Amino acid sequence: MPVKGFEKMTQAELGDKVQTLYVGKLDDGTVFDSSEGKPPLEFIVGDGQVIPGYEQGVLGMDVGESKTVRIPVNEAYGPRRDDMIMVRDREEFPPEMDPKVGDKLEMRRPDGTVAMVTVVETSPEGVTLDANHPLAGQDLIFDIRLVGCGRGRPETHGL
Repeated sequence: MPVKGFEKMTQAELGDKVQTLYVGKLDDGTVFDSSEGKPPLEFIVGDGQVIPGYEQGVLGMDVGESKTVRIPVNEAYGPRRDDMIMVRDREEFPPEMDPKVGDKLEMRRPDGTVAMVTVVETSPEGVTLDANHPLAGQDLIFDIRLVGCGRGRPETHGL
């Protein structure tokens, strides 16, 4: 059954505004994300708002259809990159901050944008930070259900 504001279409196509319910899992069955209890994930197919493999998985689906897609590393968050791991002197952190392994921190890049990093190691002298996405280097499995589809871009069709 279509979600309010969406009409039933035959198949999701490039440029369509879609709504999906999903469960994201790793190879070992660990669930890393789910839309359960949340509004459907809404995006325009082809606009790069979600990982490429997820967009590809939705293409051709009918409203109400469910399927499982396996997304390889290169169509998900890419491989882990060693150049995304850095060591910073403790002196670079505010005195009241005591980073611990597993902490998620925001780090301002030279261009002013913010990157999320994870503390992976600490010592009295420095803190090792990992700016890789937590799911980088992993194949992903998504159970997807298409619950809404609107033809064309919302700014041209009032969706």
